[in-house]
Amino acid sequence: MSPSTRRLLKESADLQTNPSPYFHAAPVSESNLFDWHFTLLGPPPPSPYAGGIYHGRITLPPTYPLRPPSFRFLTPSGRFEVNREICLSISGHHEETWQPAWGIRTALIALRSFMDGDAKGQVGGLDVGEEVRRAYARSSRGWRCEGCEGSRGRENEEVMREWWGVCREAGVRVEGEDFGGEFGVDEEEQKGDEKKKKKEEEGVDEAAAAGADAAVTAATDTPRVQQDPPSQPQPQPQPQQQLQQHTPPATRPSVPAAPATTSQDTPWLDRAIVGVIIALVAMILRRLTRDMDLE
Repeated sequence: MSPSTRRLLKESADLQTNPSPYFHAAPVSESNLFDWHFTLLGPPPPSPYAGGIYHGRITLPPTYPLRPPSFRFLTPSGRFEVNREICLSISGHHEETWQPAWGIRTALIALRSFMDGDAKGQVGGLDVGEEVRRAYARSSRGWRCEGCEGSRGRENEEVMREWWGVCREAGVRVEGEDFGGEFGVDEEEQKGDEKKKKKEEEGVDEAAAAGADAAVTAATDTPRVQQDPPSQPQPQPQPQQQLQQHTPPATRPSVPAAPATTSQDTPWLDRAIVGVIIALVAMILRRLTRDMDLE
């Protein structure tokens, strides 16, 4: 397989997996990768080509991408002559400005932007009034190509509508205002997209509302302990009793009981002290008496 063939196969696969809603391009047949056809949307408003869908041909040299491709329009546009090679900086007329890093995708994007430029006497260019170009844009949608295997006998608009379906499946945004208003996506497709978008938004709102309702329900269903005020004053527990109630038996450290020092034990202590004093006094008196007897 030659480098040119590998490059064209890669570009063809890329255009399918990463589609653009503004153009469709593919080889005319699987047996000839050097002859392509393209279907291209005109530039957006206020361009006179807005809403137009144009068909054309790309001829690639055997040494592509070292040498540039050639382009020609098959649909009348009022900007380029029909079935004549176009002289552009991306075409075979200017090999000195071509870059091998460019490709068919790059060339079609440039070709779409070149449509709004002035011909200025370039090869294959036309200078006609805007009304003529707008008329060509309207009629271009019904133009048919008999040389494409994939779109033979089908109108340009039909080809692009099918391609827009491929773009949507690939996640590419397709909206009518991008294609020239009424000449873009039809109203039914736009309404369908709007309904789908609105339904998705409503689904998000419903989910949010359901979540809020669930949160409120959970809050209202939480049991509450009602403590009625007692009719009579209740005795307050002693601090020691409160500590015993709130301290789990398994984790409470064993502390030796401290000697009681309450006010109820005070009379007994006083009596003990008085008894000791009396005993001491009696012993002193007894000793004094004994000493006096000895004398």
